Amino acid sequence: MARYTGAVCRLCRREGQKLFLKGDRCYTDKCSIERRGYAPGMHGNARNKKLSEYGMQMREKQKAKRYYGVLEKQFHEYFIMANKKSGMTGENLLSILETRLDNVVYRLGFAMSRAEARQLVLHGHFTVNGRKVNIPSYLVKSGDVVALKEGSRSLDKFKGSLEANSSRVVPKWLEMDKDNVAKVIAEPAREDIDLPIEEHLIVELYSK
Repeated sequence: MARYTGAVCRLCRREGQKLFLKGDRCYTDKCSIERRGYAPGMHGNARNKKLSEYGMQMREKQKAKRYYGVLEKQFHEYFIMANKKSGMTGENLLSILETRLDNVVYRLGFAMSRAEARQLVLHGHFTVNGRKVNIPSYLVKSGDVVALKEGSRSLDKFKGSLEANSSRVVPKWLEMDKDNVAKVIAEPAREDIDLPIEEHLIVELYSK
């Protein structure tokens, strides 16, 4: 299962904006964007050149991949899936990415970042419809029930995360009860996805 293992703060600096890849650190003055708000590398502090049309499309794709922690091969597979579905391909793509189990765990407040959510899923802390699922890329669908495994519910780790993320708004397509059991009540719509991604540029890139 391939994943990016390099310094994630470099990714934010490369995109020129916070991607919130390190959880609560991103909200402090330790954030790399706050300290060095320019691209990494020896020429990163030089004047930025104006991006070409292709450059803008590529940057948008890279940004989407980095938000969700997905590498190129899998991202392209998601695009093919999105293109086969009815509706707008770009919106379908973001909807598919949102339904990854690691993203759902993050959206529900069980983790401070998607990277942490991925690790928690890999360690088998979550169930879908009562069965343990340890595949971060598992795609949930409408009607699925996502919950902490019975043996994990008393862990201070999850109590602390839920308390720290209590102000985080759970998306409308998810519903969580007082026992922290969540149900997928619909497919995520574009207005439910709060990420600053111009998905039409990704579609234009893959359509060439």
